[in-house]
Amino acid sequence: MTDAHPVPGPRGREPARTVEFVGMIGASYYSEAAVPTNEPVDHDYLAEFTRVYEDGGFDWTLVPYSSGAPESGQLAGWVLAHTERLKVMLAHRTGVVHPVHAARTFATLDRLSRGRLGIHVLAGSDAEQRREGDYLDKDTRYRRAAEYIRILRRLWSGPGPHDHRGQFYRFDGFTAAVRPVGGPLTISVGGSSEAAYRLGGTEGDVFGLWGEPLAETAEQIAAVDAHADAVGRARPRIWVSFRPILAPTDAQAWRRAEDILGGIRNHHVRNSTTGGPNPRNVGSQRLLAVAARGDRHDRALWTAPAAATDAAGASTALVGSPETVAAALLDYVDIGCDILSVRGYDPLRDARDLGREVLPLVRAELARRGTAVPA
Repeated sequence: MTDAHPVPGPRGREPARTVEFVGMIGASYYSEAAVPTNEPVDHDYLAEFTRVYEDGGFDWTLVPYSSGAPESGQLAGWVLAHTERLKVMLAHRTGVVHPVHAARTFATLDRLSRGRLGIHVLAGSDAEQRREGDYLDKDTRYRRAAEYIRILRRLWSGPGPHDHRGQFYRFDGFTAAVRPVGGPLTISVGGSSEAAYRLGGTEGDVFGLWGEPLAETAEQIAAVDAHADAVGRARPRIWVSFRPILAPTDAQAWRRAEDILGGIRNHHVRNSTTGGPNPRNVGSQRLLAVAARGDRHDRALWTAPAAATDAAGASTALVGSPETVAAALLDYVDIGCDILSVRGYDPLRDARDLGREVLPLVRAELARRGTAVPA
């Protein structure tokens, strides 16, 4: 295991003013380490999962997007309708619907939820985009995403009428009768390619990263910041994602981790759209390269699940007792991460344990330092 001390922050400042926690919710049980369910929407599971996030102190939940899964906007609406405090970060792929339609759809949902919606914009993978009729190449999709985000913000900023003549979209005289509660919604983007860094730095309010070692994470933050600095805009907040594996002691957590790894090897379907033995997306390639150097990094980062899943999504774990995992998360706060995504390989159980045992420890330390946490 390498040195557990934090890497100096790339931003030349104290840790972020506000630190938030985000989970991820699905319409039914799913884990790479277990036999998948055939039920696409499980009302009882979804209701319990939603209550755990609401009651456990999570600030956000991501509602993910997949071409064949239950429609994410309707799922987000259900979650928001069954909560009072929890915010939803709704994953949305550009190229599937027109931005004018998206703008009023999202504004309506934000109004119905009294201002609890954010949008995570995805440029998508080649295979997934083609499943929904979009055949643009990656670089073109990122340019389209930039135009899409700019349209959303303009339509949310005033009633109009709005005209637009762009490379990808054109419309005349759109008047926005409904706009978000607090002005333009928070827009998150993510990725690990130069195109993603550029989009995040020039257009994102939040930029999402998969959990890499501290040094590599700091390098990616610096790359995003450089694009923001080049155009003179505020640097986006940084969202980093992990799959914590908890137990009362570190030794017990590592035993549990090996059990989970066995489950992944027995049950996970390889060759997914985002991974595969030779993944094309840069994020997966980066995780696999880190895993090839060794399983353990920094204080508690474990990359074996990434190797076992072909890095098909956020897959690296933080392994240990609640105290160890909390300290590891704070290491990432120290280098500039202020949105911490934590979801386990046993999603509901782990969400409950994280809310009870880890989030309070992190928040207590942040309060001791004088770093703000949401009210």
